[in-house]
Amino acid sequence: MKLEATLGLGGNIGDPVAAFAAALARLRDHDAIRLTGISSVWRTAPWGKLDQPEFRNMAVLLETKLSADDLLELCLAIERESGRERRERWGPRTLDIDILTYGGQAIDRPGLQIPHPRLAQRAFVLAPLAEIAPKEMIGGFTVGALLAATADSDVKRDDTETARLKAMLDQPQRL
Repeated sequence: MKLEATLGLGGNIGDPVAAFAAALARLRDHDAIRLTGISSVWRTAPWGKLDQPEFRNMAVLLETKLSADDLLELCLAIERESGRERRERWGPRTLDIDILTYGGQAIDRPGLQIPHPRLAQRAFVLAPLAEIAPKEMIGGFTVGALLAATADSDVKRDDTETARLKAMLDQPQRL
């Protein structure tokens, strides 16, 4: 059975856009995943821990035959491949991949919470997600409505980085 899921990608050290491209290629090449939407790249101020470089963020819409646990394991493996080291909460990172939604399910157990906690308050997640899934429901509200309620002028679409990501994805031999 295929389920629709959304992922949030973020990073602020190294080359986050190259890390996004590599992650998307890995997801695209997986037999149990079909990418159905890719947002623009967004430039955002740090959240939680403010003394670090600004982030790049994006969202992905996909169909998957993977269980939520298997999708999480794949996301964690892709993070590790990008050089992700978990040193401090909300700290700098090469790549972060969060499962935002999974087939409309609510999952709340150690290590896996879906919808992603604090999603409804994070404009840096909602802005890219609204591009590809504005009618996705989170806690009884659409992503579009949640974004309108949390609009943040520090969250801006980065057309240059979006074009660079698209160029990388159009040339898979470079990945």
